[in-house]
Amino acid sequence: MTVALLGTLVVLALVDSTSFGTLLIPIWLMLAPGRLRPGRIMVFLATVAAFYLVLGLALVAGVARFSDQVADALDARPVQAAQLVVGLALLAAGLWTGFRRQRAPSGRLAQWRERAVGDEGSTRGLVVLAVTAALVEAASMVPYLAAIGLVGTADLSWPATAATLAAYCVVMVLPASLLLSGRMAASRVVEPVLRRVDDWMGRNAQENTAWILGIIGFVVASNAAQGLGLGV
Repeated sequence: MTVALLGTLVVLALVDSTSFGTLLIPIWLMLAPGRLRPGRIMVFLATVAAFYLVLGLALVAGVARFSDQVADALDARPVQAAQLVVGLALLAAGLWTGFRRQRAPSGRLAQWRERAVGDEGSTRGLVVLAVTAALVEAASMVPYLAAIGLVGTADLSWPATAATLAAYCVVMVLPASLLLSGRMAASRVVEPVLRRVDDWMGRNAQENTAWILGIIGFVVASNAAQGLGLGV
């Protein structure tokens, strides 16, 4: 492995480390009321990392060899028509979410977080949350998909490929792990920063959701319309 490839992979992993599932949700969990439970948060981060490692190994191992067949299926007009409907539905959902009345962010999310990392929380719930977050983000994690492509064409042995992807996933959850360590060792310094991020998430959750739904819906519908020759 060349130094250039290694540096590129590190940069891509650090970009991926700022995503919703690898940074924002862990910060949100760190700010749960009551005693900090680092073990629960590490379960979440380990699950996210493991999910992406398995996904990367599967893709490198040969899932990509079926790309031509998948492309042919996606080019079929019935599939493109269904894609157009899905895209328009997502776009409409984004508009509806953006224009509907903003609700107070207090109750349900805070209660759910308490159940996840509080005294009554369960490891199973955190694992489900981690897998759900990873599934939602998998298709949009372009840096990771680029990293998989680079690793897959680097002519590495299978053990070296697995070790490289494992290291990538560790770097991907490293910033959140460092914040957790800081929260444990220097709470007075780190917690105000985490609070500001948490407040921002609470104030802008509905708006961010609307933008995400709208953008994804527009892209999906636009691609389908072009494939159907609708001139979009």
